[in-house]
Amino acid sequence: MARMAGTAARAEALIGHGVVSTTPVAGGDICTATRLRLSDGRNAVIKTRPQAPAGFFRREAEGLAWLREAGGAPVPEVLGVDDECLVLSWVEPGKPTSEAAEQLGRGLATTHGAGAPTFGAADDGYIGMAPLPNRPLETWPEFYASRRVMPYVRAALDRKALTVEQAGTIEATMRRIHDIAGPQEPVSRLHGDLWSGNVVWSTEGRAWIIDPAAHGGHRETDLAMLALFGAPHLQRILDAYQEAAPLADGWRRRVPLHQLHPLLVHAVMFGGSYGSRATAAAQAALQPRDD
Repeated sequence: MARMAGTAARAEALIGHGVVSTTPVAGGDICTATRLRLSDGRNAVIKTRPQAPAGFFRREAEGLAWLREAGGAPVPEVLGVDDECLVLSWVEPGKPTSEAAEQLGRGLATTHGAGAPTFGAADDGYIGMAPLPNRPLETWPEFYASRRVMPYVRAALDRKALTVEQAGTIEATMRRIHDIAGPQEPVSRLHGDLWSGNVVWSTEGRAWIIDPAAHGGHRETDLAMLALFGAPHLQRILDAYQEAAPLADGWRRRVPLHQLHPLLVHAVMFGGSYGSRATAAAQAALQPRDD
């Protein structure tokens, strides 16, 4: 009860509205999530984490606002943020539908098409609880190898989640990055951590995207991430995306390349078989295949 009262008081201070009731909800392993019923009749959710890393919630809030500005895939509104919490508009969870999947595919095409100033972002961020280096680089292959892959290879080695031989295999793939990255594309406005758990299917028949690691990048990255752990109606999402913004030839064979980074993040955070899966993705990225 004391914790809930403290959560309500923090939310009231941030958003300037009274909190009528609080209800704990599932919020993942990283943060505690609480549903708020506000005095103006709206519902919201507050995510809290005592002693969160510096800038953790502020980077998330900035990413959500930036994605929301694109007017594409639906994104919750940021109602308030400080160093230990984030308050967002509430999305009532529902069931995945083919219609919502189609809207998501078209919405992601719009979000990506809104673009970004550069590959990377002005500030470093987080993916899960892992630091995410974002210092810009001129081309996507340089950015991906230097900011997305090799830092996590080193971290995975330090945590013994990769062997020296596995790390060497991934590094060899990165030396070929310019050969396998595909045609040059404009910088896309990316969610950056778009696995299926960061898609909320709502009762109103829409699919909302949450918990971003937003940055300027390659649009195939978000789509490959959706495919990595499986997403409801994935083929409908991809078909709708293709109808709205056709992907460059060879995009299917580049999926393992774009999945390499999230697999390395999982290797760093969770160990287990993710190091082997990342190595297999690096090897697959070099293999020609028919589309």
